Amino acid sequence: MRYEGNIFRPPSEAYSLIVQVTIGCTHNSCTFCSAFKAKKFRIRDIKEVLTDFDMARKYYKHVGRIFLADADALVLSNEKLLIILNYIKKLFPECERVSIYGSARDIHRKTVDELVELKENGIAMIYIGAETGSDKVLVDVNKRSTREEIITAIRKVEDTGIMSSVTFISGLGGIDNWREHAIETGTMISLAEPSYVGLLTLMVEPRAPLYADVKSGKFKLLSPEQVVVETILLLENINVNRNCVFRSNHASNYVSLKGDLPKDKERMLEQLESAVKNPASFKDERFRAL
Repeated sequence: MRYEGNIFRPPSEAYSLIVQVTIGCTHNSCTFCSAFKAKKFRIRDIKEVLTDFDMARKYYKHVGRIFLADADALVLSNEKLLIILNYIKKLFPECERVSIYGSARDIHRKTVDELVELKENGIAMIYIGAETGSDKVLVDVNKRSTREEIITAIRKVEDTGIMSSVTFISGLGGIDNWREHAIETGTMISLAEPSYVGLLTLMVEPRAPLYADVKSGKFKLLSPEQVVVETILLLENINVNRNCVFRSNHASNYVSLKGDLPKDKERMLEQLESAVKNPASFKDERFRAL
């Protein structure tokens, strides 16, 4: 396969065929993120993309899942996405799921009919980086989306029958805004009711704009214990009426959680409360990674 720069994909796409249909991120200005700083956004030529699929077909006997990268590949027009999706159906009839990253802005640019069209042609899941449910924290990290825009984007996706997998980041509000970040994130999940929620923990790399604020003391990181207490408050504020798969088992997390909401809410809260009483159970910093 031909890849340009580092490739970032959701944890659940670890065994998927990954093909870049875009390079980089259209926004690329979130203060906590350094993933695409070395890339200038562009849309790949459709012929290059289809050639990558041809190469993959020759190499792999079975492709069960395909992930369309980079950061917000949903920015592509339906015209281009349908060419890709139809080629996938032709070349990989065994493929069970095609997934893609999409921002709230990308989703709102699509009409409901366009999203339904994508579903009917193979898009099963859209990954959305919400990061936080707090409007204040969204502004602080330069997300350029509001709480309401993200909630309505998730609902728009779910209402078309496409699953949404929404990512949030523990510790993103820092010491000053941890309570608001936890409560507002929990209530956002309650209102949006995504199919999947993934909770990462903030790790700030030197290339990220937020790094300078961490070094100067302007932004104060949460301790492992504080991250877990924040997660307890977040979970306490999630009240969904339909099944939501909840995962906090990324390499960055201090405590690994895995369950379905609302069924496993109390069990996960008990697990977190037990961890607070036994800090030795937290993942060592040496084993945390993005």
